[in-house]
Amino acid sequence: MPKYVIEREIPGAGKLTADQLRSISQTSCGVLQKLGPQIQWVQSYVTDDKVYCIYIAPSEEMVREHARQGGFPANRVSVIREVIDPTTAEGQVE
Repeated sequence: MPKYVIEREIPGAGKLTADQLRSISQTSCGVLQKLGPQIQWVQSYVTDDKVYCIYIAPSEEMVREHARQGGFPANRVSVIREVIDPTTAEGQVE
């Protein structure tokens, strides 16, 4: 199943309190329950003015529907084509 990174422009995101982040997370989880098991939230990264979320879903449309139902921005949705990390450098070169 495809994996996506969602860029959400949320001014002041880095200043959200733990309670605000919990509330946002609860809203997201509630929408995910309604949409069914085919869409999964993996994790999110909060920066000063944006939140980057990783989701597994059958389509970009489903990711955008989650955002619409949750009242979240989804300014950019991109399919993750590959995942690399420092261990990638250890692979054999052909």
